[in-house]
Amino acid sequence: MELYFSPLACSLATRIAFYEAGYDATYRQVDTKRKRLEDGSDFHAINPLGQVPVLRTDDGALLYENAAILPYVADRLASANLAPAGGLERARLHQWLGFIGTELHKAIFVPMLDQNANAEVKRYAREHIALRMQALQAHLATREWLLDAYGVADIYLTVVLNWARFCEIDLSPWPAVLDLFKRVSKRPAVTRAFAEEYELYRLQSERRDR
Repeated sequence: MELYFSPLACSLATRIAFYEAGYDATYRQVDTKRKRLEDGSDFHAINPLGQVPVLRTDDGALLYENAAILPYVADRLASANLAPAGGLERARLHQWLGFIGTELHKAIFVPMLDQNANAEVKRYAREHIALRMQALQAHLATREWLLDAYGVADIYLTVVLNWARFCEIDLSPWPAVLDLFKRVSKRPAVTRAFAEEYELYRLQSERRDR
């Protein structure tokens, strides 16, 4: 499988899933500001929206969106036990991937991180943080993971929560949320993926500044 990614973007969740499973994927870096691949080609030819992640399957099909890619990867690498196989727990996986993608990723962090978003937009996003974090806090207060076992939902949540440091969002008012973030961040596969993408992010930023 081949992953189109941008350093420290939400595509990092799929990299972590690959590392957790010990899978040797192919990685294609995307400059999402310029919408270019490293060879200079237009990324819109891969994804018309110009967004990561994109997964190219072994059959050559292209998948978009974390809510589709993460369960697919978990199923393809089933021995890693990163997603429930079916039933209510599988439905709850989709519930949490949807929550993370819409209520946190898009509703909060995208406007907070967007340099073109004005102060009013950022204020609106910040005002909606507490309700969503309180829902997470209530769910995690009596359990270790979002589902019955560690998996792709926890990985995606950790990648999104990592952006809090760039938005001056303090997670300490929600200790169970912060605890999950810290525990997942210490896993060897996660530590490795974060370190590699921080370095790639630094190098990409330097190239843009030239």
